[in-house]
Amino acid sequence: MITAKEMNAFGIPRDPALMPLALRLANTALAQGADPGLMREDLARLCAKPSALRDHPLLGELARALEARLPGGGLFVPRQEPAPWINFGGTELEAGAIAQMESASLLPCAVRGALMPDAHTGYGLPIGGVLAVEGAVIPYAVGVDIACRMRLTVLDMPACALDDARRDALKDALERETRFGLGASFEKGCLREHAVMDEDWEIAREAGVAKDKAWKQLGTSGAGNHFAEFGELHLERPAVLGGQALAQGVYLALLSHSGSRGSGEEVASFYSRRAMALRPALPREMKHLAWLDLDSDPGRQYWACMELMGRYASASHELIHAHVLAALGAEELAHVENHHNFAWLEEHGGQRLVVHRKGATPAGQGVQGVVPGSMASSGFVVQGRGCEDSLASCSHGAGRRMSRAEAFKSLSREKLAELLEGHRVELVSGSLDESPEAYKDIAEVMAGQAGLVDVLARFEPRLVKMAPEQKVRGEGWKRKARKAGKAEKAGKAR
Repeated sequence: MITAKEMNAFGIPRDPALMPLALRLANTALAQGADPGLMREDLARLCAKPSALRDHPLLGELARALEARLPGGGLFVPRQEPAPWINFGGTELEAGAIAQMESASLLPCAVRGALMPDAHTGYGLPIGGVLAVEGAVIPYAVGVDIACRMRLTVLDMPACALDDARRDALKDALERETRFGLGASFEKGCLREHAVMDEDWEIAREAGVAKDKAWKQLGTSGAGNHFAEFGELHLERPAVLGGQALAQGVYLALLSHSGSRGSGEEVASFYSRRAMALRPALPREMKHLAWLDLDSDPGRQYWACMELMGRYASASHELIHAHVLAALGAEELAHVENHHNFAWLEEHGGQRLVVHRKGATPAGQGVQGVVPGSMASSGFVVQGRGCEDSLASCSHGAGRRMSRAEAFKSLSREKLAELLEGHRVELVSGSLDESPEAYKDIAEVMAGQAGLVDVLARFEPRLVKMAPEQKVRGEGWKRKARKAGKAEKAGKAR
């Protein structure tokens, strides 16, 4: 094995991203049978002249990363003219979100962009930001919670079950069949079964993803803004939801919001560090916009992991809904679901582009999705109009108007209780930082995207379950609230 001390002697700097890359590449090659003497010779040549080994089958990635750190090498050359982008939030959006979109539009791989009406400041790309690039993928433009997702299921039980003797059964099903909180998982013997766990999880092992942990968290929702809730779904006219025709009326529906849990965060963090190591010349304010070339090994590896996280998040929602309905003895009439932290290969303007939607919902022509409000405001089932100005996208919710730390500091539980009572909402469990006051007005957000989607149905929350507040607070709760606020900015905002 080659040590960090030996690497440093060759000329590899003790960089928090570069040194681990060098050790991983070299020692993996040795473990697979590479000649130790030749490997050390190659490392010495690489440090003397990185460009000579930039196409080396084993050390090429390290050579390119080191080459970018040489004086005059790897300079960031922005576009001469910013890539065009459209602001659907008008003058109400935070200046920070607009500044971040302006920075993203200068990336050499950027082609087009858009800001949704719920947009606010994040890391790299703003939350509610849509960015189309050519030949690359940006891990932070997907977000930390890869494939954060919505699913709404219409039940064959009547909506009046929310107000009669069956209400306790609904609440009990949420309590018993879901898990919320930091590190939430199912105990041994109660693990959820799904074909997604039969897939090749080795592709994510390098990123630190442990399959056993992922399995324990399958079908759980974690903390933050994730939720599972029962409510009334109002159809003002007959509609086809998820391919199923429904008559006009009021239905009982289950709505959930969660993502890829700790596994997605591991993938996002690992490949973000790799991207930053390969783009060291990016200005400080743009470091979270570091990209991976799609035709590179890191780019292909990230893409494969991202897609696995997408299937994993989808499986979790499927299991949550299946187990809750089974506990109630209910059947599904229809369901609608969508990611809102993901990247897609799409064609726009005759170009094959990678479209990042960080806190944004796909809204292609005829594509259905769910746009939630807050725990005490309406959510909507929408159908996309395929607007090219928005890159066929719409908002992913109401969007936060205050940070979690600010919410804990300025909001009151008394006011929260009053708001919930006024909207006939029972909070089974939840936290003050998810108060409706922390969110923008969903009516204003929907008005801002009237040209992007058509509303098919309106959802009114009635029984809401989220992570209990003690899971966020407890000892050192202020520090945890600040961390939650940072996570939110990284792509976890509702």
